[in-house]
Amino acid sequence: MSTSTMSLKLLIDSKHNKVVFAEAGKDFVDFLLNLLSLPLGSVIQLITKPAMTGCIANLYGSLEELDESYLSEGYGTSYLSQEVAFAGTNDSTSTDTPTSDQGGYVKGLVTYMVTDDLSVSPMSMMSVVGLLNEFDIKDLSVLEEKVLEFGINEGLELLKASLSSKDALTAVFLPKLTQGRDGPPVL
Repeated sequence: MSTSTMSLKLLIDSKHNKVVFAEAGKDFVDFLLNLLSLPLGSVIQLITKPAMTGCIANLYGSLEELDESYLSEGYGTSYLSQEVAFAGTNDSTSTDTPTSDQGGYVKGLVTYMVTDDLSVSPMSMMSVVGLLNEFDIKDLSVLEEKVLEFGINEGLELLKASLSSKDALTAVFLPKLTQGRDGPPVL
């Protein structure tokens, strides 16, 4: 695997010690949605969403809800299919992944907002204001912006957290950022 990293901007509620959302580009959202290309997409369909303990069901729901205009051609619906490929079959239609000019799942035309529970949506002023209202954040001075690098180790941690936590971004990044309070963030 590649040792490359991507930049991720977090908005943190320092009063409640919680990640409000990540401002993310195409690469991070493609990484998150790629988690669904693991057999987890089939698992989510077999296990009812309310029974899921982590926030991976929210990620799947985001893909269901994301307008097709934000998706690369052929992607969104291919992972919503009930079809499961079994080992030993010659049916390549269920395992082929569609491609686009940019590659990946979403288009790089916009910045995306990824909430702590891994819900993904195109970023807009209205979505940010709505989220701040949802969390009853009136005092903007409690908000901190942190930019960090996201690599393979963080990716593995995020995968684990998405299966067991409703606040995956906080679970993965906040402990590392608080460890680095006396110096630069430790990632």
